Amino acid sequence: MSSTVLVPVDGSPLSRRALRYAFESFPDAEIVAYHVTDLFGPSYGPDGDLESAFEPMVGTDAWDARVRETTERLFADLEAVAADHDRSITLESDVGDPSRLVLEYATEEPVDHVVIGSHGRPNARRPMFGSVADSVVRRAPTTVTVVR
Repeated sequence: MSSTVLVPVDGSPLSRRALRYAFESFPDAEIVAYHVTDLFGPSYGPDGDLESAFEPMVGTDAWDARVRETTERLFADLEAVAADHDRSITLESDVGDPSRLVLEYATEEPVDHVVIGSHGRPNARRPMFGSVADSVVRRAPTTVTVVR
Protein backbone atom coordinates (compact mmCIF):
# COMPACT_ATOMS: atom_id res chain seq x y z
CA MET A 1 0.00 0.00 0.00
CA SER A 2 1.18 3.53 -0.71
CA SER A 3 2.60 5.49 2.20
CA THR A 4 2.71 8.93 0.54
CA VAL A 5 0.17 10.02 -2.08
CA LEU A 6 0.66 13.26 -3.99
CA VAL A 7 -2.51 15.04 -5.13
CA PRO A 8 -1.91 18.06 -7.37
CA VAL A 9 -4.71 20.55 -6.70
CA ASP A 10 -5.78 23.69 -8.53
CA GLY A 11 -9.16 24.31 -6.94
CA SER A 12 -11.07 22.75 -9.81
CA PRO A 13 -13.94 20.36 -9.13
CA LEU A 14 -11.88 17.46 -10.52
CA SER A 15 -8.91 18.20 -8.28
CA ARG A 16 -11.26 18.15 -5.27
CA ARG A 17 -12.67 14.84 -6.53
CA ALA A 18 -9.13 13.49 -6.84
CA LEU A 19 -8.42 14.51 -3.25
CA ARG A 20 -11.55 12.77 -1.98
CA TYR A 21 -10.60 9.69 -4.01
CA ALA A 22 -7.13 9.68 -2.43
CA PHE A 23 -8.59 9.84 1.09
CA GLU A 24 -11.02 7.02 0.35
CA SER A 25 -8.60 4.77 -1.57
CA PHE A 26 -5.50 5.20 0.59
CA PRO A 27 -6.75 5.20 4.19
CA ASP A 28 -3.32 4.69 5.75
CA ALA A 29 -1.26 6.95 3.48
CA GLU A 30 -0.02 10.46 4.08
CA ILE A 31 -1.87 12.69 1.62
CA VAL A 32 0.08 15.64 0.23
CA ALA A 33 -1.97 18.27 -1.59
CA TYR A 34 0.34 20.25 -3.87
CA HIS A 35 -0.84 23.52 -5.38
CA VAL A 36 1.18 25.26 -8.08
CA THR A 37 0.19 28.78 -9.01
CA ASP A 38 0.45 29.03 -12.78
CA LEU A 39 2.03 32.38 -13.61
CA PHE A 40 0.08 32.79 -16.82
CA GLY A 41 -3.18 30.92 -16.41
CA PRO A 42 -6.44 31.64 -14.66
CA SER A 43 -7.15 29.91 -11.38
CA TYR A 44 -10.20 28.61 -9.60
CA GLY A 45 -11.88 30.84 -7.07
CA PRO A 46 -13.42 29.74 -3.77
CA ASP A 47 -16.69 28.82 -5.51
CA GLY A 48 -14.95 26.56 -8.04
CA ASP A 49 -15.37 29.12 -10.83
CA LEU A 50 -12.53 30.15 -13.10
CA GLU A 51 -11.31 33.64 -12.40
CA SER A 52 -8.40 35.73 -13.49
CA ALA A 53 -6.60 35.76 -10.17
CA PHE A 54 -3.58 37.67 -11.35
CA GLU A 55 -4.77 41.02 -12.57
CA PRO A 56 -1.89 42.86 -10.85
CA MET A 57 1.49 42.69 -12.54
CA VAL A 58 3.49 39.54 -11.76
CA GLY A 59 6.07 40.13 -9.03
CA THR A 60 4.41 43.16 -7.46
CA ASP A 61 3.31 43.26 -3.83
CA ALA A 62 -0.32 43.22 -5.01
CA TRP A 63 0.36 40.07 -7.06
CA ASP A 64 2.10 38.36 -4.14
CA ALA A 65 -0.81 39.22 -1.84
CA ARG A 66 -3.33 37.89 -4.36
CA VAL A 67 -1.43 34.60 -4.76
CA ARG A 68 -1.14 34.22 -0.98
CA GLU A 69 -4.86 34.97 -0.48
CA THR A 70 -5.95 32.55 -3.22
CA THR A 71 -3.70 29.79 -1.87
CA GLU A 72 -4.89 30.30 1.71
CA ARG A 73 -8.55 30.04 0.62
CA LEU A 74 -7.79 26.88 -1.35
CA PHE A 75 -5.91 25.32 1.58
CA ALA A 76 -8.78 26.11 3.97
CA ASP A 77 -11.13 24.29 1.59
CA LEU A 78 -8.75 21.30 1.33
CA GLU A 79 -8.45 21.10 5.11
CA ALA A 80 -12.25 20.97 5.28
CA VAL A 81 -12.25 18.04 2.83
CA ALA A 82 -9.66 16.29 5.01
CA ALA A 83 -11.78 16.93 8.11
CA ASP A 84 -14.82 15.45 6.34
CA HIS A 85 -12.76 12.25 5.97
CA ASP A 86 -11.41 12.50 9.54
CA ARG A 87 -7.88 12.73 8.13
CA SER A 88 -4.93 15.06 8.23
CA ILE A 89 -3.36 16.56 5.13
CA THR A 90 0.01 18.02 4.22
CA LEU A 91 -0.30 21.21 2.17
CA GLU A 92 2.47 22.39 -0.15
CA SER A 93 2.52 25.22 -2.68
CA ASP A 94 4.79 26.76 -5.25
CA VAL A 95 4.71 29.23 -8.14
CA GLY A 96 5.70 28.31 -11.68
CA ASP A 97 4.92 25.80 -14.39
CA PRO A 98 2.51 23.23 -12.90
CA SER A 99 3.60 20.32 -15.12
CA ARG A 100 7.27 20.78 -14.38
CA LEU A 101 6.87 21.37 -10.65
CA VAL A 102 4.47 18.46 -10.05
CA LEU A 103 6.87 16.10 -11.83
CA GLU A 104 9.81 17.54 -9.92
CA TYR A 105 7.99 17.04 -6.61
CA ALA A 106 7.02 13.47 -7.49
CA THR A 107 10.63 12.72 -8.43
CA GLU A 108 12.48 14.42 -5.57
CA GLU A 109 10.15 13.66 -2.65
CA PRO A 110 9.23 10.21 -1.27
CA VAL A 111 6.02 9.87 -3.28
CA ASP A 112 4.62 6.40 -3.87
CA HIS A 113 1.53 7.32 -5.89
CA VAL A 114 0.05 10.35 -7.66
CA VAL A 115 -3.71 10.95 -7.85
CA ILE A 116 -4.63 13.72 -10.29
CA GLY A 117 -7.81 15.13 -11.79
CA SER A 118 -8.04 14.54 -15.51
CA HIS A 119 -8.07 18.27 -16.21
CA GLY A 120 -8.38 21.59 -14.46
CA ARG A 121 -9.60 23.99 -17.08
CA PRO A 122 -12.10 23.19 -19.80
CA ASN A 123 -10.43 22.84 -23.18
CA ALA A 124 -12.35 21.52 -26.17
CA ARG A 125 -9.18 20.37 -27.95
CA ARG A 126 -8.19 18.06 -25.08
CA PRO A 127 -11.37 16.38 -23.92
CA MET A 128 -9.72 13.45 -22.12
CA PHE A 129 -6.74 14.96 -20.29
CA GLY A 130 -5.48 18.44 -19.55
CA SER A 131 -1.86 19.27 -20.29
CA VAL A 132 -0.70 18.88 -16.66
CA ALA A 133 -2.40 15.50 -16.24
CA ASP A 134 -1.03 14.38 -19.59
CA SER A 135 2.54 15.31 -18.61
CA VAL A 136 2.25 13.63 -15.23
CA VAL A 137 0.81 10.42 -16.69
CA ARG A 138 3.57 10.23 -19.30
CA ARG A 139 6.55 11.21 -17.15
CA ALA A 140 5.91 10.50 -13.46
CA PRO A 141 8.34 8.07 -11.85
CA THR A 142 5.55 6.34 -9.95
CA THR A 143 2.04 5.00 -10.40
CA VAL A 144 -0.54 7.63 -11.40
CA THR A 145 -4.29 7.41 -10.97
CA VAL A 146 -6.35 9.81 -13.08
CA VAL A 147 -9.75 10.77 -11.69
CA ARG A 148 -12.50 11.91 -14.07
